[in-house]
Amino acid sequence: MLKISNKVAIPDHEIEMTAVRAMGSGGQKVNKTSSAVHLKFDVPKSSLPEFYKEKLLRLNDSRVSKDGVIVIKSQSYRSQQMNRDDALLRLQQMIASVNVVQKARRATKPTKNSQKRRVDNKKKKGQVKSLRQKVV
Repeated sequence: MLKISNKVAIPDHEIEMTAVRAMGSGGQKVNKTSSAVHLKFDVPKSSLPEFYKEKLLRLNDSRVSKDGVIVIKSQSYRSQQMNRDDALLRLQQMIASVNVVQKARRATKPTKNSQKRRVDNKKKKGQVKSLRQKVV
C-alpha cells in the first residue's frame, strides 16, 4: 500500500513496476543488470477518489500520457530496490501535490516611495553614463 494521505492509499496491485537497463555510462555489469525501474500507474482505472483523478488528468506534465497513465522512470541509484523506492516516492509526491490548494493571487500596486526610488536610480545611472561619454 502506498499511503498518500490519512484517508487515501493506493493498493500495490494498481502499480506496475518493471526493471529495465539504466541508460548512460556504467561499469563492468552495465549490460547485464537491470537496475532502473519503470513505474506505470493507470489513473482512470485506479481506486483513487474522483477529485484526485480529475486533477491528475488535467496536469500539464510530460509523465502523464494521453490515456491517463503516469510513467515514472527512476535510474538515480545503482540498486534496483533504491530505484523502486525512489519511483514510489515520486509518485506519492506527484499525487499529493495535486491536493495542495494554490493561494489566490491579488494584484498590488508599487508604493509611491518605491516608484520615486526607481526613477531616482534611473536618473543617477543615466548621469553616470553621460559622464563616461567623450567631451566635445
